[in-house]
Amino acid sequence: MQISRQQSLIGFYLTILMTMCLNILPLPDILKSFNPDWVLLGLIYWVFAVPDRIGVFNAGVIGLFVDILTGRLLGQYVLIYALIIYVCLKGHRRLSNYLMPQQVVFIFFCLLFSRILSSWIGNMQGYKVLFHVFLFPVFSGALIWPLLCFILGYFFRFRRFG
Repeated sequence: MQISRQQSLIGFYLTILMTMCLNILPLPDILKSFNPDWVLLGLIYWVFAVPDRIGVFNAGVIGLFVDILTGRLLGQYVLIYALIIYVCLKGHRRLSNYLMPQQVVFIFFCLLFSRILSSWIGNMQGYKVLFHVFLFPVFSGALIWPLLCFILGYFFRFRRFG
């Protein structure tokens, strides 16, 4: 089902607002280590849904807001989101036709790349990331992907993936 430009923009901004709230949600320490990068998952979803309306610039601006929201180095999420969204945009025709298990693997590697870049930048600043906690958000984000696609696809009433 085709959606209008206004519907996709409203859905996009609502999704990004909700995912930003999920990123800063105060959680117990045990759950905080499993909290995936919700904003990146939302961005990737919208690149798959309406690739002609979401671009690298949008990802960079949202990354800037996430940098400010989380208090990280200014430009860290700009770089991470812009790189990953660029890769998603380059292959969106092929990626949106993947079956759900194949999409989960792709999302896993996107989140892993994001986590590696974030940890590398954090290590240059002096932050230490424990190895056993390093992959938890990557696995949880990949496992949440099918549910996120179903919920957003149902809520905004257009093509579901998988």
